[in-house]
Amino acid sequence: MDDAQEAAPGGVRRPARARPATPAVDQALAILTHLARQRGPVTAGHLATALRIPRASLYRQLASMVDHGYVVHLPEESRYGLGVAAYELGSGYSRQQPLSRLGAPLIAGLVDRVGESAHLAVLEGRDVVYVVEQRAPRRPMLITDVGVRLSALVTASGRAILAALPHAQLRATFPGPAAFESAPQGAPRSYRELKELVRVTRARGYSWEDGSVTEGLASVAVPVRDHAGWPVAALAVTFPSERGDDTWRERVVEAVTRDADELARRIGARRTG
Repeated sequence: MDDAQEAAPGGVRRPARARPATPAVDQALAILTHLARQRGPVTAGHLATALRIPRASLYRQLASMVDHGYVVHLPEESRYGLGVAAYELGSGYSRQQPLSRLGAPLIAGLVDRVGESAHLAVLEGRDVVYVVEQRAPRRPMLITDVGVRLSALVTASGRAILAALPHAQLRATFPGPAAFESAPQGAPRSYRELKELVRVTRARGYSWEDGSVTEGLASVAVPVRDHAGWPVAALAVTFPSERGDDTWRERVVEAVTRDADELARRIGARRTG
């Protein structure tokens, strides 16, 4: 009999009960789960107390998880937070059926209401990947098609997500000058410039780019947040630059924000902030 099956009454095979996880696996999963529920990085002492993991075992686990990118160590703060690999794992889930299927009808309705193209994107490392794209009638094709990857520094979707990240996570994603070496034209070229862009975006309440991705086209975007306030995606609308007067843009931002709230509700989260 297959190891994954066990006998049931009547000779019918059924899946066997899962074997208990090893202590090391239990600890690693507990650390990831706990970090995912925090608003920002925490100390090793906090983890040891909250999870009741011996310090020696905890530090071994953290060292291994840092090596694999699931945890990031912030030495200046003596804290640990989720790493890029953990974020990509969450984004991978979001990119699959739940996020795209739940988002597609909302985006189609948004396009009908505003008469411009709209899309949904998720963060992968320092890039955004587009998971839903809906082109408005008689509007040009966009380069932001499903599966396309672009720098988060230059797109409205990427800027919306970056502006919603806690400071420590933003810094972990862009740890030094090398992180900006391949930044496209029109993008921040240093962490100081990125912090200023984040400040302006947060104060405005939405992200904005004009001609940075495609000449003559502008975009606005807002983040879609999970239950803890972390951005899991961004919802954006792209339109001709000349149409972007303040009154019209405010109406589009209101529509995009409303659909971002609804998408957060549909995936079992809520949008905060």
